[in-house]
Amino acid sequence: MMKFRGVSDLREFFRTNQTPVYFISPTAFNLLGIDRWVRNFHYVNYFDSFEGTHPNVFVPVDRTAPEFQSIEDICNYLLRHPEVTSWMAGHGTGGRAVFVMFDEETEALAARAGLRVAHPPAELRHRLDSKIVTTQLGDDAGVPSVPNVLGRAASYPELLALADRSGLGRDLVVQMPYGDSGKTTFFIKNPADWAKYAAKEPLTEQELKVMRRIEHRAIAVEAVLTRHGTLVGPLMNDITGHPELTPYRGGWAGNDYPATLTAAQKRRARDLTSRLGDRLAAEGYVGFFEVDFLVDTGTGELYLGELNPRISGISSMTNVTAGAYADLPLFLFHLLEYLDVDYEVDIAEINERWSREASVDVWSQIIIKETRDQVELLTEAPRTGIYQLGANASVSFRRWGHDWHGIVSEAEAFYLRIMGPGDYRYHGADLGALVTRGRLQSDDNQLEERCKQWITGMRGQFTGTPIAPQAAPASPLNFKMA
Repeated sequence: MMKFRGVSDLREFFRTNQTPVYFISPTAFNLLGIDRWVRNFHYVNYFDSFEGTHPNVFVPVDRTAPEFQSIEDICNYLLRHPEVTSWMAGHGTGGRAVFVMFDEETEALAARAGLRVAHPPAELRHRLDSKIVTTQLGDDAGVPSVPNVLGRAASYPELLALADRSGLGRDLVVQMPYGDSGKTTFFIKNPADWAKYAAKEPLTEQELKVMRRIEHRAIAVEAVLTRHGTLVGPLMNDITGHPELTPYRGGWAGNDYPATLTAAQKRRARDLTSRLGDRLAAEGYVGFFEVDFLVDTGTGELYLGELNPRISGISSMTNVTAGAYADLPLFLFHLLEYLDVDYEVDIAEINERWSREASVDVWSQIIIKETRDQVELLTEAPRTGIYQLGANASVSFRRWGHDWHGIVSEAEAFYLRIMGPGDYRYHGADLGALVTRGRLQSDDNQLEERCKQWITGMRGQFTGTPIAPQAAPASPLNFKMA
């Protein structure tokens, strides 16, 4: 077997790649643009974001489907679909399957289709995904969490007793082990808060992570655990909880790059990410993972917020940073671990380049959710492509585009359609994703006026017919970019 040495050899390898690689997911968003780097890279999706115009996106014509409860359900539906399996068979054997989310059933369906899953086993990913396990692994690796205690509480007095043992006070943040942090993180100050959340969520039935509430900013970073060590990507700010974008308090709604951290904080965040990578290696994990850090605005300390053992919602941003263009997109180092490739790179040297402050390329992305508590059948929706923000804050379609790599100014943005005509929009549904140059959020976590103009302009291009919730068919998914 030929051995590839250095980034230059790897670039050539991917440009001539013969192994089919399929990103199977509701949309192409997370890895959009990777097909520019990797020959034989394809997107297999449920949502028809490109209306059949993207040469590497396949969406089955017949999408009559049962109710979906998760991204895994959509992936499994696609892998069972005869149109999908027939289309993939036409690209040859030995393909690799890449996912954001998948389960044991997905693994079995992929094997039946002749594909190898290019990720660690679903069972391992699920275990590591627990916020309880993440906290324990972080403690082992010397990656601190916000002062917390792990335990169970059947009532508000029991919650207080649990918090008192660790001196956490009475202003608490409570998390369940699994789920989108915007939906399974609860801010509890009094008995009424506990009663409100416990009435809707199984708080009394699960082990909880109970934290002291701090004033913080959220930072996100992706990394890849390779055979040569942990490669740490660029640091980004999270855009979370803004009511203009999401109905969920604390819910993720996008990112901007680069992260607004001091040089010392950036070094520490990268060091903590590497430590966590070393700890994950001891668990048998290989490949992509994402870490959220919470920056205490009072002390400047960094705390481990969340671990996502997968491709994540910021992968789209990671792949257009200056470091990605100088070397390779971070995802390609993940893919190398799941292709039959012998290669050698200097991870320390690449990490040094990715940590440099010079020539920073500034990008932002936002995920626009339906924030109103009503159901509508969409009759019009903005199409995928490049839009322009006018001098009077108007937003207009400028030209067709398959990704955001060709955006030339902050007055332009790429919009990826998720919900289109004929779909039902409902409370919490993801309508679309918008990527642009420049910052969309200030250093004190306020949306920039330009961001609000983009949101208003894109929302204004949706029209629909209100219907009674009970009359609407089950929605395909409350989609999350993970």
